[in-house]
Amino acid sequence: MADFEPVLMANMQREDSHTLAAYEKAGGYAALKRALREMQPKGVVDLVKRSGLRGRGGAGFPTGLKWTFLPQETRGPVYFCLNADESEPGTFNNRVLMEQDPHQVLEGLILSCFATCATTAYFYMRYEFPLAWRRVQAAIDECYSAGYLGSNILGSGYSLNVYLHRGAGAYICGEETGLIESLEGKRAWPRIKPPFPAVEGAFRRPTVVNNVETVACVTHIVARGAEWFRSMGVPPDPADPRDPGSFGPKLYCLSGHVERPGCYEAPMGLPVRELIDRFGGGIWKGRRAKAAIPGGISMGLLRADEFDCRLDFASPARYGCLGLGTAAVVVLDETVSMVDFLHNSCRFFAHESCGQCTPCREGTAWSLRMLDRIRAGRGRWKDLDLLLEIGDSIGIIPGSTICGLSDGAAWPIKNAIRKFRAEFEDYIRQSNPQGYLETAPVAALDSTGSH
Repeated sequence: MADFEPVLMANMQREDSHTLAAYEKAGGYAALKRALREMQPKGVVDLVKRSGLRGRGGAGFPTGLKWTFLPQETRGPVYFCLNADESEPGTFNNRVLMEQDPHQVLEGLILSCFATCATTAYFYMRYEFPLAWRRVQAAIDECYSAGYLGSNILGSGYSLNVYLHRGAGAYICGEETGLIESLEGKRAWPRIKPPFPAVEGAFRRPTVVNNVETVACVTHIVARGAEWFRSMGVPPDPADPRDPGSFGPKLYCLSGHVERPGCYEAPMGLPVRELIDRFGGGIWKGRRAKAAIPGGISMGLLRADEFDCRLDFASPARYGCLGLGTAAVVVLDETVSMVDFLHNSCRFFAHESCGQCTPCREGTAWSLRMLDRIRAGRGRWKDLDLLLEIGDSIGIIPGSTICGLSDGAAWPIKNAIRKFRAEFEDYIRQSNPQGYLETAPVAALDSTGSH
């Protein structure tokens, strides 16, 4: 860690880092020029496969392997969708990249499109990013003027057009097929898979969907090599044959109750405690930590005594979390009520569920109603078991929904109650001393918060 040199954020300290002039002065687009001159698309794919790059958008799927799922022989266009929706609460690393260094992202996008033989790319950006929108569009315009986009890029014979598309701010559009449906002008309902987007994606054509930070890493893999990328991070766990390792640099978002919230770069596998203490300056106001969200709210919770958890793709699951997610750490100090935390979480997912799958639509809605009743002083200990039953029954992992939104909704429920059950029971007992042991069905609350 002491020898780590930031790469994804290296250009951001320079004046006008979002401009083409500043990016080229720092060596930008040299990797693209060399790739177009010396490499074939398959060579770029093989390089990314050897690097061990895994998607930074949440799932952590090996990027190079994902690219190989495209049909080898296909007539007609191949599309590339860049997922810049970034709707996971606590996550802002993609926004930082787009606002401060959009050309790094665009160079990675062009290299990724060249590798996958895509001739059209859709840059799908969340509506609430006005500064990122202006700077990315300006960067795209600069690329066309400089010959990095358009027909016959740099005389290589390869052509690519990039279109910036503004999403409407729906969480479900972070799921790749929901994004594609939205891109096509339809309601963002995730598609049943198979067929996967690599076979039938945007406009029913082969399509690759990658995250902003993922393609930014491609820029440096082509520039510095696969071995450089693998020199940092966490190697595969020999006891887990399904773990391919977690390599390369990572942008960590840190927010909540810390002295210095922000976006920080470090190798994959940074311990949560080191991120909080070294980068974030510790817990604010001299208080103690109570918990932390390790990678966006959908990943669940870590207790304060679990902060030795490394932020790689394998470690959070060993602490009962869903995974690394976006590596967006939100810190909760000792004053935070877990009941309030879970209520906010359930309210978010009930609002963002697209409603296509019954377990998700009903499970998120009823979870919120139970938390509303608990906070209104009508809770029962039995409600905690009902909430856990919902959490254990919805999502892709138990096989009841099309996409993973309900998994993300379930994990905060399961983690909060199982790791802080005594606090929930105490809250319910104190707020409903006459009825906290009731087991018979109870009436729902009306819009005023009463029976």
